[in-house]
Amino acid sequence: MKNFNQKVAAITGAGSGIGQQLAILLAQQGAHLALSDVNEQGLAETLELVKSYPVKVTLSTLNVVDRTAVEEWAANTAQEHGKINLIFNNAGVALASTVEGMSYEEMEWVFDINFWGVVHGTKAFLPYLKQSGEGHIINISSLFGLTAQPTQSAYNATKFAVRGFTESLRQELDLQANGVSATCVHPGGIRTNIANSARMSDSIRALGLNPAKASKAFNKVLKTPPEEAAKVILNAVKKDQRRVLIGNDAKILDLIQRVTPSHYAQALNLFTKKKK
Repeated sequence: MKNFNQKVAAITGAGSGIGQQLAILLAQQGAHLALSDVNEQGLAETLELVKSYPVKVTLSTLNVVDRTAVEEWAANTAQEHGKINLIFNNAGVALASTVEGMSYEEMEWVFDINFWGVVHGTKAFLPYLKQSGEGHIINISSLFGLTAQPTQSAYNATKFAVRGFTESLRQELDLQANGVSATCVHPGGIRTNIANSARMSDSIRALGLNPAKASKAFNKVLKTPPEEAAKVILNAVKKDQRRVLIGNDAKILDLIQRVTPSHYAQALNLFTKKKK
């Protein structure tokens, strides 16, 4: 897919952050948009930012946890736009907790959105992408899908799962040669609302961390602007890249993990201790 002009792109989590910036850049390049988010106000804000471009935009207030709702959104998008070329499975949440202190309900919340939301979006849209003859699935994993971090066991598990799911999917699509491809994206610290909306468990006090201070520390490492992340992602789609790293933090930690996969965790623990 060398350009996005007259393509139809569906985006989850389009009400803020990377999803919102993807919508803006795609509209600038002539793509029609099917935008979804659980936050209706955020969707309205994104619409204001793209409505000046000569493209068709449809909005859906959507919880990606609801498989039936995602399937209906895909079907409605195909009907309203006539085709679908791209699905960006971008919606996600964060939780800071120890394994011991984390409830099953908290873990299920993270898995339902971060992993099952990606699965729902992928499976619901894939048949329509095949019908278009030129399609691409973009699944957002994380730097935390490459390296593990203390307090992030549930988030790590979902992002590692997204990585494995997407890489396997890409292999299948390559073998089928059906005009559809897939890219797994691993952003580092992107300057979005994820830190402010993350759930912070008191259980991390067992590691010597203060939940309030941990949230502020999390915000400080979010260096890359979301608009820059969106540009990298769209360039990766045009180049049909399998894996994309965004930000120097992602590139550096990925390199360290490759060089010393058994010891990188010690360096991360030292970093965590400095945040106490």
